[in-house]
Amino acid sequence: MVQGPANSLPPDFTLPSPSSSVPPPARSSAVSATLSPGPSSSATRTRTTTTRMALMSPTYDRLEAGRPQPGKQGKFKRFAWKKFALGAGVLLALVWLFVPREKRGMSLPSWGGSPTWEPGNTPYEGKPPNPTEDAVESPPKRPSSKPPAAPPNSNTPHPASFETDLDPSKTTHCTTPHSSASSLVQYALMIDAGGEVFKQTEPREGGGGLSAYKADPAAAAASLTGLLDEAMRVVPAALRKCTPVQVKATAGLRQLPEAEDLLAAVEAHIRTSYPFALPAKDSVVVMDGADEGVFAWVTANYLLGALRPEAAALPKAEQPLTYAVLDLGGASTQIVFAPKDGAPLHEGEHKYDLEFNGETRVLIHRVVEFMAALHDTPPPASPSQMPVISNPCLSRGTERVVELVLDAGAKKNVTMDGGDVGGFDACRRIVDLVLAKDAVCAVRPCAFGGVYQPALSEAFPPAAGRVLLLSYFYDRVAPLVHPELELKEKEDLPGTVDIIRDFARIVCQGRERWLEEWGTHTALIKELEGRPEWCLDLTFMHGLLQTGYEFEGDRGVTFGKKIEGTELGWCLGAGIKLVGGVDVQCRV
Repeated sequence: MVQGPANSLPPDFTLPSPSSSVPPPARSSAVSATLSPGPSSSATRTRTTTTRMALMSPTYDRLEAGRPQPGKQGKFKRFAWKKFALGAGVLLALVWLFVPREKRGMSLPSWGGSPTWEPGNTPYEGKPPNPTEDAVESPPKRPSSKPPAAPPNSNTPHPASFETDLDPSKTTHCTTPHSSASSLVQYALMIDAGGEVFKQTEPREGGGGLSAYKADPAAAAASLTGLLDEAMRVVPAALRKCTPVQVKATAGLRQLPEAEDLLAAVEAHIRTSYPFALPAKDSVVVMDGADEGVFAWVTANYLLGALRPEAAALPKAEQPLTYAVLDLGGASTQIVFAPKDGAPLHEGEHKYDLEFNGETRVLIHRVVEFMAALHDTPPPASPSQMPVISNPCLSRGTERVVELVLDAGAKKNVTMDGGDVGGFDACRRIVDLVLAKDAVCAVRPCAFGGVYQPALSEAFPPAAGRVLLLSYFYDRVAPLVHPELELKEKEDLPGTVDIIRDFARIVCQGRERWLEEWGTHTALIKELEGRPEWCLDLTFMHGLLQTGYEFEGDRGVTFGKKIEGTELGWCLGAGIKLVGGVDVQCRV
């Protein structure tokens, strides 16, 4: 799919701003391509009756909360006046009329301005408030994410789209290039050769990224032709020889012995068939897991305005706060955040030095692989003969046929039954055991499973920034917050950690409770009926945030999928770094 911060490019490319001193999001300077060779035009969820049992399903739409509550409005102090002498009364009245009065109140910001539901200590039992009421205020000290205004007295019209731009090699947003060696508008191509399935411009045959072509390197290289041809259409001919291109493959390719052959074939295909410039280093590579998480952090914070050059130019005390970014997949979780100044940190591989905008930022990055993902398996021949196991982590009245992997690789099909035992509290006790918070911790403090992580209460308190929850967090919470969208996307959902707990309580209680809460939303009810493990997923997420990372229940979080139409994920962040961090050698 081509995407950009504005509607200027087709959906397979994500564009950062021009390489200038003030890069505007509305005019693109770098093009990131996301490889999407799936056979259908959109990612789809598949339901299975037989799976391997794990704590959550990995099946969710990768296309990179809270129930709204009106923000608390400030109230003016009112004073009861008594009748005194006429002169004193007049004096007090004048003071009351002309002295400024204090406005009190608090609201949680979101980049979309959505209202926030902040549940208390009991589950939310009512219907969602009107989402149009009491919109929250914008976060403090955040520069505008809108493009800079055109120079004064400029009569040059801004193109509304790429197709209407008469000269894509020029821009009305800036007058000088980012560096003397660059053109005014700098393009860059970042190709995501991973295995995710994204919405595409049209259906096309193919597999799940380069790893699907392990036996045919030539076919792997040819699978990128559609994206590279689109880049040829978008990038002006005069700039192509100076446009850098990188191809980054992710987890699907890391384990393949044929990886080097595939990457070599891709590099040769680009060199011989296209005029773009391949950087001397890391032009076609398998990306490190730490880079993937850090680039996702760059994407989110750049789009939110925290990493824009105009923000970096502000005094330190006035710079906008960055977001911590938490990603949750089917088998692992990762967190990336910039610790507050002076936070106690141990040395180790969890520290990541990021060069960005001419300064070095120390980030904390941690990936924890905590489970095996659910895998589809053939349905059993005789379900009625399988043993039945009560499972409090399935919604009441539901069941799921799963395949358990026993010792020595043996497998056994069983029926997990939520019955009348399904419930949040019982499931949370199981989740806490799995998180192993009391495991041996060689270097303290540890998040869970004995893995070191700086205490977030010290390294990233609420005053240091907000928390952005991506991927599986969004996919599980968003449909419950806005069921009227019938599982369609909403860009951002502000809320708190405890909103996950409250939704888990409702979902775990079963169909009768679902009908009370979402009875008119048949698509959501059908989805819950087809996924009994939704109870487990929400309960695990709450345990991960509260027990694992030790976030307070009222800690403000935002569940995100996109920001201003741009997909959240690593690709844009890597593209931005490519534009500003690579000494581009133009091809001759």
